[in-house]
Amino acid sequence: QVQLVESGGGLVQAGGSLRLSCAASGRTFSTFAMGWFRQAPGKERDFVATINSSGGFTNYADSVKGRFTISRDNNENTVYLQMNSLKPEDTAVYYCAARHNFASSRSYDYNYWGQGTQVTVSS
Repeated sequence: QVQLVESGGGLVQAGGSLRLSCAASGRTFSTFAMGWFRQAPGKERDFVATINSSGGFTNYADSVKGRFTISRDNNENTVYLQMNSLKPEDTAVYYCAARHNFASSRSYDYNYWGQGTQVTVSS
């Protein structure tokens, strides 16, 4: 079992930056692959980024490549999402998720989810 708590969301102007954090409980965080997903009002939950358990592999949605960076600190049981050059279309609730084994871009592969943090980008 793992519990996930996101933080760092907020309101930012287009072109600005935010860093999201996801703190995980438990002593087995380093065995989990982690992902970030987002859901805008009236839309499905979309993949944003994923990282494997060691941090040696990452993958991104095309819409955020070159702007977002996922990273993790296994000593701190935390995964991060650095978001730069934000656009109004990045506005959404951002969720972190955890799964055993490999990193994945598919939301249904993830067993554990946080409650989400709102990111709003104004134009």
